[in-house]
Amino acid sequence: MVAGDPDVTRVEVAGRALKLSSLDKIMYPATETTKGEILNYYVQVAPVMLPHLGRRALTRVRWPHGVVGQNFFEKNLPSGAPSWLDRATIDTITYPVVNDLAGLTYLVNLNSLEFHVPQWRVSGGGGRLNPDRLVIDLDPGKPAGLIECCVVALHVRERLGELGMELFPVSSGSKGMQLYAALGGDLTSDEVRNLVSHLAQELTQRFPDLIVWKMTKALRPGKVLLDWSQNVAAKTTIAPYSLRGTEAPFVAMPRTWAEVEAAADGQSVIEQVLFDDALATVARYGDRLAPLLRSVAG
Repeated sequence: MVAGDPDVTRVEVAGRALKLSSLDKIMYPATETTKGEILNYYVQVAPVMLPHLGRRALTRVRWPHGVVGQNFFEKNLPSGAPSWLDRATIDTITYPVVNDLAGLTYLVNLNSLEFHVPQWRVSGGGGRLNPDRLVIDLDPGKPAGLIECCVVALHVRERLGELGMELFPVSSGSKGMQLYAALGGDLTSDEVRNLVSHLAQELTQRFPDLIVWKMTKALRPGKVLLDWSQNVAAKTTIAPYSLRGTEAPFVAMPRTWAEVEAAADGQSVIEQVLFDDALATVARYGDRLAPLLRSVAG
């Protein structure tokens, strides 16, 4: 403890001295999940999460008073950030770049629950590289839900499979699902956006009762928005393994295609994953999204 301040705990993380505050603060009242438990989750999941954050400009969503309070997006490096925290200046904004557990812990201690990243990485010189992956965000409009997202995911997998792309599904921890595919880095963000936009329009024409590509709210009830816009260079997507600022501590969780197929066929139920269950799955199977990283590296 820090002398004179019983609400602060000194720790050493990855060789860095940090002060953690308010570990008993309730962040998710519905489950009585504390800030200390949130920090513990991120420490345990860091070995599989950090490779998906590395060298990416990091946007956070902070909940200073827990998920029942107000939140705000933060792109800029926090004021008072330690000098050892990596950073990159892109289009006048200086972002943190988290490559180790110390950086992740520092940001979580600032009540950052959600971590969002772009589809591109930062170059060695601090600039923006071409995207090394594409993402398709499946956003259901009520009464559609995660099951309908699974049905759409299979259609997307079939279509992009014809182009030689391997897709990796991630349940978002919120309402829907993301689908990722590795890219070779030869396409610009605009070119990737156009590719996914054309795909969304094509699938909307083929499955008009299930899929919509326009973001107009009036068109979305009962359908799944095939959101192409998160491939725009300025946009970000929830990072795999990030918590969500939902009522309970759900996680953006990599899934298997067997799970997606079984849910789409009505053979099993698929739900968003709580952080305890996410840790149990990681302990048993490791990073199910690791093949995406290998494809990107290759």
